[in-house]
Amino acid sequence: MTAPPRRLIWITRAEPAATATAARLRSLGHMPLVLPLLEVRPIAEAEPDLTGVRALAFTSANGVRVFAQLTEVRDLPVFAVGAACAQAARAAGFRQVLSADGDVAALAAGIASRAGEFRGPVLHPAPTEPAGDLVGALAQAGVKARTLPIYETVPVTPPAAALDQALRAEAALLYSPKAARQLAMLMRGRQAPDLRALCLSKAVAKPLARARLGPRTYAPVPLESALLNLIDRAAPPVAEAS
Repeated sequence: MTAPPRRLIWITRAEPAATATAARLRSLGHMPLVLPLLEVRPIAEAEPDLTGVRALAFTSANGVRVFAQLTEVRDLPVFAVGAACAQAARAAGFRQVLSADGDVAALAAGIASRAGEFRGPVLHPAPTEPAGDLVGALAQAGVKARTLPIYETVPVTPPAAALDQALRAEAALLYSPKAARQLAMLMRGRQAPDLRALCLSKAVAKPLARARLGPRTYAPVPLESALLNLIDRAAPPVAEAS
């Protein structure tokens, strides 16, 4: 059987997740180019007040890492949005971790289905601009929850030479609408018709509707494994702009 061709893949996500993705790409035989378009910056300095909190909900591995630096508490049950987030929680020392393996809606449904087990409010350590309204979804399900902003993701403008190199890659991996918006902004006055934009979801693809890129497509489920499976797909479907 012929091995798939080695492809130069641009990783746009923030560190330290970008380095982990690079390792996965190398294991698949590809050549990763790490050039983040976002940077994670912690904003909380004091230890969070966990009085009455009975469970934690994380929508990103970044949230887990920042939260773990703020407190030594590890005995609360953790609900994670996906496998990478759950892995980060286990690596941080949390002992009871459940993964929704989906999006914010799946996470909310998973928490609601087990609400009777912990009987108390859920704390969502989150970025300043969450990708979805987890607390609102939990409220609709009758679960008390509150958000605690602990970090922000800010756009990064790479050096022009590094950006030009990245635009010559075969594909760019995009994990958030914010990163896609930053790429669309950087593409003003530039074009990269051969660069495929591989997006974690339809929402991530939407900001790229007018960017002069190659084909845009999104993973069928918001999991990195599904996103990486798009790399060797011969003719990816173009994501809808609406």
